[in-house]
Amino acid sequence: MNSPASRGRWMSKTAVNGFLVLAVVYMLFPLVWLVTAATKDTGGLLAGNAFSFEGFNLGQNLSDLASYGDGIYFRWYLNSLMYAGGGAIVCSLICVAAGYAFDKYEFRGKEKLFGLVLMGVLVPTTALALPMYLLASKTGLVNTYWSVLIPVLVNPFGVYLARVFSTGYIPNEALEAARIDGAGELRVFWSIGLRMVMPGFVTVFLFQFTAIWNNFFLPLVMLSDRKLFPLSLGLYSWNTNTHGEPSFYPLVVTGSLLAVIPLIVAFVSLQRHWKAGLTAGSVK
Repeated sequence: MNSPASRGRWMSKTAVNGFLVLAVVYMLFPLVWLVTAATKDTGGLLAGNAFSFEGFNLGQNLSDLASYGDGIYFRWYLNSLMYAGGGAIVCSLICVAAGYAFDKYEFRGKEKLFGLVLMGVLVPTTALALPMYLLASKTGLVNTYWSVLIPVLVNPFGVYLARVFSTGYIPNEALEAARIDGAGELRVFWSIGLRMVMPGFVTVFLFQFTAIWNNFFLPLVMLSDRKLFPLSLGLYSWNTNTHGEPSFYPLVVTGSLLAVIPLIVAFVSLQRHWKAGLTAGSVK
């Protein structure tokens, strides 16, 4: 006969596992709906039977998506890849370099300056959209690729993470040995520091890639030329037309399904580095 303690442990494990199952179902439910809904035509979506595979129409939806507006959707796709891919790589380099400098160098006012960086984490990005628009307007960058790219090259939270990673991954002895061998500071950072903190670089890259890929408000404020739109803004513009033209529903749903693919590929391909980066500084 089981003791009260063993029954309590069993109940505890059951409750935890049950909660985890519910959390997984909750997170996967929208993705499952998206996959099945992308196989429907307008009538199937409006009929409310999106969870069945009856009337499989994915091929036609993809064809319509590619042909509508002379393939404007895939122009938006390339724009998003450029914004998110290029912006995340450059931003990660800047954040890692800044975090490395805050960790390994001593200079006057370092902690106060780092405090200002942390204060930047508290400022919502939507509050900065109007000031950034005014600055872009003064410099003639509105409605250009640069108006979206330049603001995403700085991430205060990424600098904080990079400093934590630098503390946990880069021993000062390795840097001193390189300096004794005659390497300059840039060479030390590029050849030793950056390589040793690569899990942190990948973690910052994934966070920033996801944030830029899902970015909506900044492109909405900065861009008016449809050819410069990222996917988020392009799909939104189509979605606003669904009330008057229901034929846009399959385009929006199918386009949203394809938009998820780069995020899945990025996390799956880089998860090994990402998991390692999340434990930086947790164990000494």
